[in-house]
Amino acid sequence: MSSLRMAMAAVAVVSVLVVGAVRADEAVIERWYEALLRADSAALAELLADDARISLDDLDIIQTKDEFLESMGEWENAVAGGAIRHRLEKEEDGVSTVMVCYDFPNNQMLMQETFAISEGRITAGSQAEVADNCDGY
Repeated sequence: MSSLRMAMAAVAVVSVLVVGAVRADEAVIERWYEALLRADSAALAELLADDARISLDDLDIIQTKDEFLESMGEWENAVAGGAIRHRLEKEEDGVSTVMVCYDFPNNQMLMQETFAISEGRITAGSQAEVADNCDGY
């Protein structure tokens, strides 16, 4: 096999692996928002790595996995009757950036969220408000 063909084959294999990893990360993100809408602590716990950190940038708060899960009771009340819409904006260097519309019964918020995902689990996440409505979504 010529060097050119070997190089092309290697590029094809790497491309398949990268696309597979991105799709796996997208599946984790999809499951995240499904569980978040239900305030499903068990499902969220499975998605978070044990040493995960969640940064709520607007509040200057960084939560551990346990602290984040402890807030689900309060979150469940806030999200009741609401909806969460999200779309993946980009994936770069293992970090996925997502635009999210939190459509609560009495208000909306547009957020930019990032996720670092390794081996099917979220190792870090951040959240920052973009707008107090979802007009830009």
